[in-house]
Amino acid sequence: MDLQQRNNVNVLGQGPSTLIFSHGFGCDQSMWGYLYGHFTSRFRVVIYDLVGAGKSDLGAYDRDKYDSLAGYARDLNEIIDQYAVGPVIIVAHSVSAMIAALADRLRPGRIAAHVMVGPSPCYIDSGDYVGGFRREDIHSLLDTLDSNYLGWSSAMAPVIMGAPGQPALSEELTNSFCRTEPDIARQFARVTFMSDNRDDVAGLTTPTLILQSTEDLIAPVAVGEYLHATLTDSTLCLVANVGHCPHMSAPAACAAAMDSFLKPWAGEHVD
Repeated sequence: MDLQQRNNVNVLGQGPSTLIFSHGFGCDQSMWGYLYGHFTSRFRVVIYDLVGAGKSDLGAYDRDKYDSLAGYARDLNEIIDQYAVGPVIIVAHSVSAMIAALADRLRPGRIAAHVMVGPSPCYIDSGDYVGGFRREDIHSLLDTLDSNYLGWSSAMAPVIMGAPGQPALSEELTNSFCRTEPDIARQFARVTFMSDNRDDVAGLTTPTLILQSTEDLIAPVAVGEYLHATLTDSTLCLVANVGHCPHMSAPAACAAAMDSFLKPWAGEHVD
C-alpha cells in the first residue's frame, strides 16, 4: 500500500526534527492550515488524513482494522517510519492525541514529544473522573448521528467550533463534517466517544504539551488537568478560547505555546 495515497501525505518545510500533524474527528489535514505554516522554516512538517477522512484512499478503509484507535495508531507509526527525519513530535487534535499515545506505546522511544490539542482519554464521566458527558448523553449523540448524520453535522459543528465572532470557522468545520462519508463517520464517532484510554496514558513519560481551551464542550478543563496529573512529563497550557479547535480559532496563542515547548527540537529560523 502506498502511504502517500492511503493517507494523502504531504511534506513541507525543513529542519532537524519532524512535526507530524494529526487531525480530529470529522476533520482533515486542511484544519491545520492556520497553524503549520508557522513551523515550516524550522521543522520538517508532515500533514496527513486519517483513513476515511479528507482525500485519503477510501478503498483502504477496513471496518475491522479501524474498529479501535489501534488501527490508526499503526498507520501513524508507518507514516513516522517513511516520512520522519530526526526526532519526531506529534501534534494531534482531539481523538488523534490518543491515537498518538497508542502509537507511542506500540513503539516506545520513537516519538520524542507530543503536543495534544484538546485531548481527552475518556469522554464519559466515571466515578471521580470528569469526562464531560454522561454515558446516556453519548448514546443519545450516537443515535442521532446514526439516524441523521448531515443534520447532526450542521447542528453540532458550530457548537464544537465555538469561536463566537468567527462564523466562517463554523462553516468550515460544518463543510468538513459533511464531506466525510457518513458510514465511516458513524463508526469513527462510536470508536472515538466510547474509547477509554486512561490506562494507555497512565505513566507515559514522553514530554507532552497539553493545549486546552478555557471553554470547551468536548474536552473541559478538568480533562486537561487530569492528563497533566497523569502524564509524568507534561505542561498544561490553557488557551483563552471558546471551542474545541483552538488551532483554528486561536492559532497565535497555540503557536506561541508550542514555540516555547519545541525549542529543544527546533532548527534555526531562516527568513
